[in-house]
Amino acid sequence: MWATVPRLLAQHHYLVLGTADSEGRPWATPVFYAADGEHRILWVSAPDSRHSRNIAARPEVAITVFDTHAPIGGAEALYLEATAEPVPDDARAAALAVLNTRLPTGHRLGPDDLEPAGPLRVYQAAIARHFILIRGGDTRFDNVTDARLAVTPPDPGTPMSPDRPVCLHGR
Repeated sequence: MWATVPRLLAQHHYLVLGTADSEGRPWATPVFYAADGEHRILWVSAPDSRHSRNIAARPEVAITVFDTHAPIGGAEALYLEATAEPVPDDARAAALAVLNTRLPTGHRLGPDDLEPAGPLRVYQAAIARHFILIRGGDTRFDNVTDARLAVTPPDPGTPMSPDRPVCLHGR
């Protein structure tokens, strides 16, 4: 089931970033992103935006990647638990190169778009846990309602263990 992770990360361009301020008040925002492998997400934002201020106060974030055009009952989703922060200055050029691979030629970002000259900062989320959506009634699982399934990269030396979904209701 791990194959869903890199496929959805490559297939989509936007994610929903869930943050909270120092008081715990939640905020969700759509963000254009580029995945750098399966364990790191990159994006640019204004450092004074609400979600950027929230990350400065509380770096734990939740991320959802999904297709908003999917028909009812046909959705796939990726849920991520991560820790977010600005990309360090010495890694900014490499992160910008990854982001630019996902942008059309006329919309690519340059150093002048980023701080200190420009209005944007490059952020990264280090992904700690990956979950995929298991739709209710999936014949592979005994779930009546939608559930999420924790997935991990395959380890070639370890036999596969059975996957079990976790109910999403009330979470």
